[in-house]
Amino acid sequence: MTALDEIDRKIIGLLADDARQPLTEVAARVGLSTSAVNDRVRRLVAQGVIRRFTLDASPEALGLPVLALIWVAVRHAQEPAFRAFAAHHPGITECHHVTGPWSYLVHFRAPGLEGVESFLTEMKDQGFLERSETMLALSSIRSAPLVPR
Repeated sequence: MTALDEIDRKIIGLLADDARQPLTEVAARVGLSTSAVNDRVRRLVAQGVIRRFTLDASPEALGLPVLALIWVAVRHAQEPAFRAFAAHHPGITECHHVTGPWSYLVHFRAPGLEGVESFLTEMKDQGFLERSETMLALSSIRSAPLVPR
């Protein structure tokens, strides 16, 4: 993978702010032709720098206002099954393998507390948990995509 230059970083930042904006606008803002910006975007996608173009929907508008942050210690023998479970569970928005006394940090969205309780029961029933600790987000100060600036 080649290093990102300042123009690549600007293009990524502009697309992170609004991925639907026309490349002609991006080109004008970075001082390149539309075809040159298109070539750079294609290269960034091919290199895996840009992983996907997506939208940012409001969890509250989707009926998922509760964000649970769950520290999970997974039974060693269940780790591959847990990873597959976490990769495909619709309520898990993020799952990070971490250092320290826990195996994973899971971000889970639910319509209410009963959804969090059901999720914990589901993980117990699957035999994944050695132990867990759940925290609820009271409010979010910042939730943003990673943008090189």
